Amino acid sequence: MSYISVKNLEKEYITSTGEIVHALSDINLDISEGEFVSVVGPSGCGKSTLLKILSGLLAKTSGVVTLNNTAIEGPRNDVGIVFQDPVLLLWRTVLQNTLLPSEILNLDSEVTTKRAKELINLVGLDGFEDKYPHELSGGMKQRNSIIRALIHDPSLLLMDEPFGALDAMTREQMNLELQRIWLESKKTVFFITHSIPEAVFLGDRIVVMTARPGKIAEIIPVDIPRPRDLKTMGDPEFVKLTQRIRGLLYAESTID
Repeated sequence: MSYISVKNLEKEYITSTGEIVHALSDINLDISEGEFVSVVGPSGCGKSTLLKILSGLLAKTSGVVTLNNTAIEGPRNDVGIVFQDPVLLLWRTVLQNTLLPSEILNLDSEVTTKRAKELINLVGLDGFEDKYPHELSGGMKQRNSIIRALIHDPSLLLMDEPFGALDAMTREQMNLELQRIWLESKKTVFFITHSIPEAVFLGDRIVVMTARPGKIAEIIPVDIPRPRDLKTMGDPEFVKLTQRIRGLLYAESTID
């Protein structure tokens, strides 16, 4: 049974001038619990729109979208979201930023503080609990953003190009870090990226989308053993998968 089920999803926008924009068309996707699904596609194909619908932040036009057999009709407490910008509150420390969702949800402070410290240790930020965002590197800020999204123990983690603003070396390290966090937490992850190697490195499956209106061109399994390391990117199977995806995308458009 699918943990996330998307059936015949359609999304249309109406612009300020009354024009109808068809963003998503006939999206059908099933995701298993604990699966890591990467999503790539041309610019403007509706990747982020799909993520926002899964989060409950954006209403669908038609179709059926469920999480754990419950229709997604609005924001949910069992979903965590990480964006490209860490969006940390400048006046709060690493620990305080991590605890923010638990405070909003009015969760037990003693329990969540203990969990926050465990997560801080998990991502290697121990010793930085009392540091403010301006005292952190880009990678450290994004780690803080990830554990903030995990503090309330969501069943689904949605990630919208979370490493897009990082330099190449930091990005590779964050890929390794995210894989490690995912292997330990076993969360279901829906991960949008414009990097084909990143999508293959992290994903169990790759959803390749077409240009707008966004459709699913192909869903490609990644049969590469875990844990993966940076040497994996030189393996023939890895190269073959990236070339296959690149061929699909360039057949449609340039990637985002």
